[in-house]
Amino acid sequence: NPSLLLAAVQMPQYESLVKAAIDGAKAVQPALAGEALVEEVCDQLAVRFGCEILKVVPGYCSTEVDAFLSFDKEASLAKAKKFIKMYKELGVDTSRILIKLGSTWESIRACEVLQKEGINCNMTLLFSFAQAVACAEAGAFLISPFVGRILDWFKKAHPDKAASYIGKADPGVMSVTNIY
Repeated sequence: NPSLLLAAVQMPQYESLVKAAIDGAKAVQPALAGEALVEEVCDQLAVRFGCEILKVVPGYCSTEVDAFLSFDKEASLAKAKKFIKMYKELGVDTSRILIKLGSTWESIRACEVLQKEGINCNMTLLFSFAQAVACAEAGAFLISPFVGRILDWFKKAHPDKAASYIGKADPGVMSVTNIY
């Protein structure tokens, strides 16, 4: 999650990871500068934090493709494959990596390709049953519905009913129950 990475890079205990990401980015393409360098550092950070997570979590770790690429199937595929390559270069068992993609039509098509290639996907930014069905049909390994954001939308759209959205009456919970 990009916001979690942003918070983590500001903590002193992760200073060595930040330095390794910067050094890694410069080693990949020494001539990188400006936004291209920042993007490469961010990719390096995402993968390096993923490596750290995998040291303490026995299961899977998701690495998220930038949501700005969600409407570009080819760019999403390229970024996903880049992440997998980076993990391999760092000696990680990539069967433990999930590529996290937004559940747009284009990214769902990217998921379909990746799953066929043996790269597991975690589909996020999922707000509807239709998206869940499309992800399932694409063979997504995992879906991550936005329960809280669904509730937020309903509270904003229907403030007079906000207090009634609790437990099983929570629209986000109802959505996930329907998806399940």
